[in-house]
Amino acid sequence: MALNEVYSQTTAPNPESSWFTVPSHTLGSVRFVVKVCEVLLSLVAFVLEELVQACSRCSALYLFEFVSCTTFIFTLALLVILATTLQTRVGGVCWPRVDLCYTALAILLLFIASTVYSVQNGNSTIEKTAVAFGFLATVAFIVDVGLFLKFNGLPWKTDGTPKLGHGDPVEGGGPPEKEKLTTPLQA
Repeated sequence: MALNEVYSQTTAPNPESSWFTVPSHTLGSVRFVVKVCEVLLSLVAFVLEELVQACSRCSALYLFEFVSCTTFIFTLALLVILATTLQTRVGGVCWPRVDLCYTALAILLLFIASTVYSVQNGNSTIEKTAVAFGFLATVAFIVDVGLFLKFNGLPWKTDGTPKLGHGDPVEGGGPPEKEKLTTPLQA
């Protein structure tokens, strides 16, 4: 009997050992795709803004630059955390709550920055395109919040305790185990 035959019958791959955790209780497959779109749209808006050669009212340009760059970097970081096992390594954080609050704030900031820059720009094609991508990113963030609320609801229970995605209770909040994990050894 070959060595592989012995081990192949008793061992199985552990799906929990994967570093990529989509879908999970914090990020489903559909929302993962939407978050990737948010990252890409924010990046394109930022890159297009950087291609502007001259500005008539630079404060609007700088605001749009800051917001588009910030949403790109922070959304990418949040996406990496939610789509990998990093979220399990950081204790005491309610990731659904962080996700919802950040995404709502991104909507507000991107909408304001895109609106201000659409009103105060030099009407060049690059500036108009950057504004369009800013508004497209805003729409992607709105879709993300809508999907979050549809699949998870608010990440706060009515009694004030946070809940994880899909109604899962926070660690330690579930019912006690009914059977012991180990049994005493019989002599």
